[in-house]
Amino acid sequence: MSNHLQTETSPYLLQHKDNPVNWFPWNEAAFQKARSEEKPIFLSIGYSTCHWCHVMARESFEDPEIAKLLSDFVCIKVDREERPEIDAVYMAACQAMTGSGGWPLTVFLTPEKEPFFAGTYFPKTSRYGQTGLTELLEQISLLWHTDRNRLLESGNRITAFLQKMEEPAFGTPDCALLLRGYHLLLQSFDETWGGFGTAPKFPTPHNLLFLMEISRTEQLPEAFRMAEVTLKSMAVGGIFDHIGGGFSRYSTDETWLIPHFEKMLYDNVLLLVAYLEAFQLTGNAFYADIARRTADYLLKELAAPNGGFFCGQDADSEGMEGKYYLLTQTELIHLLGQEDAIEFSRLYNITQTGNFEGKNIPNRIGQKKSGWEQDDPRLRALSQYRKARMPLSLDNKILLSWNSWAILAFAKAGQILNHPCYLDTAVYTEKFLAENLVDSDGRLLLCTCKGRANCPGQLNDYAVYALALIELYRVTFDIHHLEKAILLAEQMIQFFEDRKNSGYFMTAHDAQELILRPRETYDGAIPSGNAVAAMVLEELSFLTGELSFREAADRQHRFLAGEAQKYPPAHCFALSAMAKSLYPHKELVCTGSTVPEELRSYLKSHPAHDLTVLYKSKENESILSKLAPFTAAYPVSESPRYYLCENGTCHAPVKTFQELNLF
Repeated sequence: MSNHLQTETSPYLLQHKDNPVNWFPWNEAAFQKARSEEKPIFLSIGYSTCHWCHVMARESFEDPEIAKLLSDFVCIKVDREERPEIDAVYMAACQAMTGSGGWPLTVFLTPEKEPFFAGTYFPKTSRYGQTGLTELLEQISLLWHTDRNRLLESGNRITAFLQKMEEPAFGTPDCALLLRGYHLLLQSFDETWGGFGTAPKFPTPHNLLFLMEISRTEQLPEAFRMAEVTLKSMAVGGIFDHIGGGFSRYSTDETWLIPHFEKMLYDNVLLLVAYLEAFQLTGNAFYADIARRTADYLLKELAAPNGGFFCGQDADSEGMEGKYYLLTQTELIHLLGQEDAIEFSRLYNITQTGNFEGKNIPNRIGQKKSGWEQDDPRLRALSQYRKARMPLSLDNKILLSWNSWAILAFAKAGQILNHPCYLDTAVYTEKFLAENLVDSDGRLLLCTCKGRANCPGQLNDYAVYALALIELYRVTFDIHHLEKAILLAEQMIQFFEDRKNSGYFMTAHDAQELILRPRETYDGAIPSGNAVAAMVLEELSFLTGELSFREAADRQHRFLAGEAQKYPPAHCFALSAMAKSLYPHKELVCTGSTVPEELRSYLKSHPAHDLTVLYKSKENESILSKLAPFTAAYPVSESPRYYLCENGTCHAPVKTFQELNLF
């Protein structure tokens, strides 16, 4: 039996196209049907690599009995990655009603889209005190027919509450707010295993980047130690794939041993940035090795053949979570021979009894001796052995914002690891986005799948793409990257800024109307669009010297300071953006016929968060003078000249890099 998902491109929606449930995508036809037939709406939100989404699908949505009960509702399926604004609205409703959230997200709505009941995973029938979907559907259907006004009034109240929650707060950006964020992270830090809080543990690389930054600005070695302990513990744990590279979504235990096995693009590119930063700050080759393995995993497994990166790989294979990754000693002996199998078992903690459901997740927890190198033929043999298993399901959407994080990460990797292939990947990915995810009016599109681009771009798309272009300019000094970043930032302000109350909405002013316009400020698995917008505006205020960007950045910092007051660790990327404004900063203009090698070398080995660099040559001076008018006064000669300003004071130009005294 087919439903209305047949013509969709989302892998998640297509997973449900043959369900006996009469699914609709989120469109006006579904709501018109609900209004005309006076039916409530059953909204199910998930994503294709979500393990519990698969469980609920197998138990309930493939079941004719559940489908019959759902015929009393208009049923709508949403891919949270394709429509993040819908997910944001109804996840907020779920959290308001239940105090928690997650996926699959299950919400009951009125025909006017107002939520009156929400939850996450429901088993088919009630068990162990947990309400079953069967009983829930029967109860809500009964209430809809016997006490509908009660449900409608509940929807009105919840909607009004959500709209009230969206009213912004304002605060004062100051160093005390950043230090409060650090101290709260310190309070929840796991001294033994790293990470924050108890299981499950998530990588949250933007928190680690904040700790590394505040360690420098406030001279807090303890902050850097927290980041290092976490980075090292994750890298030796089972959350890191020691055979194929890359990180799983999160760890289900405190030691980082047992992962939730799905691998996502956004986790891996942000972790790549964190390990690169740790390598720059310490020179420890261990971090560089993990960064390379992560980058190579992305190129091998998630790179799309024609450009861009896919969303992620499923946790399940053959209906079992993690089966693709697990090994037994018997398999090792058969594949590697007795001697190498014993050595591998010793290095990667493989036992006869296993550490996960009778089998083994390779890990290096507690090991002091080095493991096999990435290019060791025995590791390659194990990787090929795994590839012969049933392949992991791949979410083959290409999301603009996630790919923009990939551009930023690979640009950094190319520079810091001195690996031209990585930088080429960043440039090629940016070219793919420009050709495939920009419409004829110059507006961004959120995603493409199977050659079909759809969904208008949202705040994250504009902000992260602009930040990626700024990073590409920082690495290549190609003026066209800076030019495009400025254009995107101007569009971001035009289409998304709340001109009345400050902050930025997720959706553009002309987007499809929901019960409210969400304005996310807290960081989740990735930094919030508002935090990234603040970083972009801050960077461009230094790069261009333009007052409009300075004022926009200050507005955004005040808005985010008010939001972050509630719990600063949930806003670490916003705190990192504020740090650029609060602490001393240097602006350097280099002129000459070529970019001096000593400048490139410095940028390769230093994070340089407190330094902005512009390069001016005869070839780019006309464009640069328009983008950054203050540079018009700097003459260009064949030999290099350096013009350094810091803290509102400009120094006399110098001819050699050493005279700048940046070290």
